[in-house]
Amino acid sequence: MPPVVSLPDASSGSDADDALAGESFATANGIDICYQSLGDPGAPVILLIMGLGMQLVAWPDAFCLRLVEQGFRVIRFDNRDTGRSTRIVWRQRPRLLLAIARGLLRLPVTAPYLLADMADDAAGLLTALQVPRAHLVGVSLGGMVAQCLAARHPQQVLSLSSIMSATGNWRVALGKPAALRQLLSRPAKPDCLRSQADHLLRVFSVIGSPGFPADAAELRRQVERGLRRAHYPRGQVHQLLAVIAAGDRRRELATIRVPTLVVHGADDPLLPPSAGRETARLIPGARLQIIEGMGHDLAPGVQALLLDAIVAHCRSAAGG
Repeated sequence: MPPVVSLPDASSGSDADDALAGESFATANGIDICYQSLGDPGAPVILLIMGLGMQLVAWPDAFCLRLVEQGFRVIRFDNRDTGRSTRIVWRQRPRLLLAIARGLLRLPVTAPYLLADMADDAAGLLTALQVPRAHLVGVSLGGMVAQCLAARHPQQVLSLSSIMSATGNWRVALGKPAALRQLLSRPAKPDCLRSQADHLLRVFSVIGSPGFPADAAELRRQVERGLRRAHYPRGQVHQLLAVIAAGDRRRELATIRVPTLVVHGADDPLLPPSAGRETARLIPGARLQIIEGMGHDLAPGVQALLLDAIVAHCRSAAGG
């Protein structure tokens, strides 16, 4: 029996209202997906796929607008179980630590859905929006979803940019214990927005880019903006279970035939550079770019480098 689905309530507050401006909904793969389309509807499309538990607003506005200035239509969206897209109500009690242990031992893991389902969501969104083919740009879990989409639906993909992501092979993708502990920790006061924000800022302080420091006040503003817009920590657990249950995807990556760029931070404490190197090695013809000083975030300095790399890759894939 498929999981029961529900929609989140709309958030209130000025920051949330700003975040919701220009957003729409599309039905795809049996769920409702909240998305935002920026730029000329006739321009080549870049589909941005965000990481674990992160909403579409986690793609910085300035970054998206710069892509639009470069001649692309940008579509960013909330994955299932995040933001304002459908929330999956799973009747089982998640046992995350047990799932991690079973995943490391390559034993079956029960999850409400798989990465493949999330990839089908994205493919369905493109179909619903009448986008025949798109450039895919995914970070972290979003990179894994983009990889699955490129493998499962190659006819819908112009190119793939897999950023700070991995193949499902734990032997090359285990992060530093401190980063993993912080990622799996909880806010001191789960129902308090300030406590939630403090917790996320501690996570970013551990996994962030040492070579590209972020402005603390601006980072807090962005974090609180997202929390006011929507907050569903159970969804992050579901998504992590989806990653673990998907298991080793190296064979699937070897089937990808679209032009591929793999970008990884040399100082990523959550997914080490070896994960990016293996991704690039497995995908035929993939190009690897390791960025010194980059961790596991989208710090302003990192955004500038990613922008140049993505634009050049997309234009090259299109023959321009």
